[in-house]
Amino acid sequence: MSDPMRPSASHHPQTASLRSDTPRPRAALRTAVVWDVLKDALDRRVKVTGRESRTELDVLDTGGGSGNFAVPVAQLGHRVTVVDPSPNALFALERRAAEAGVADRVRGVQGDVLGLFDVVERGGFDAVLCHGVLEYVDDPAEGVRLAVDALRPAGILSLLGAGLGGAVLARALAGHFKEAQTALADPAGRWGAGDPVPRRFTAEQLTALVESAGVRVDAVHGVRVFADLVPGVLVDTEPGAMEALLQLEAAAAELPAFHAVATQLHVLGEAREASGA
Repeated sequence: MSDPMRPSASHHPQTASLRSDTPRPRAALRTAVVWDVLKDALDRRVKVTGRESRTELDVLDTGGGSGNFAVPVAQLGHRVTVVDPSPNALFALERRAAEAGVADRVRGVQGDVLGLFDVVERGGFDAVLCHGVLEYVDDPAEGVRLAVDALRPAGILSLLGAGLGGAVLARALAGHFKEAQTALADPAGRWGAGDPVPRRFTAEQLTALVESAGVRVDAVHGVRVFADLVPGVLVDTEPGAMEALLQLEAAAAELPAFHAVATQLHVLGEAREASGA
């Protein structure tokens, strides 16, 4: 949901498409790591469900906006519910799903995180995407808890949040040294009054939120470690630069040393079994 957890998709910083959703080259750099990790997790979830008659999962995309992740997930054959308070974003979602031929697999519901279970079923989903959401909610721990409460036992949580280190590095490289220092010292990781992002996180903060909600952390990835720092003209004009940068992003994503400078941080986890495991 875009609000109160984040702005609507029309002006949210993460508006990139996925490689499986006919992305523009620069857009692939912003989402490739998350998409590859998420797709593999969904494939594994299908196998462990033991369903012989069908392979689709029920996926909830909180704050999914116009369907940057929801539509590609539906193209994998899963059913996706997108909860977002923006009518415009949901209209764009409907149009996008129709154009992709998955309108029957994507459902948009207007709502916000605090009223999540007024519009969706508690414990009714095999996977929950919570991407670009925690930055905008007043209580990130409550936001994570609500997302986890929507999961079935052993369900998948995919959490994507703004990284503190990436913002500090970006401001410093732009010559805004005072803003970089302000972000570094600010509890919310903001570089000033003009900062459009209300809150940023370290990898340790995000994993602590996830674990406190009863989810086992399986993996942490740095996202957009280099993509936001490399000049666009280099990527767009240098032969082979795009693929090489994609490979570099993928190689660095799993290394903890690069989590501290990533623009975004992705945490993948699995909810506890109903037995209390």
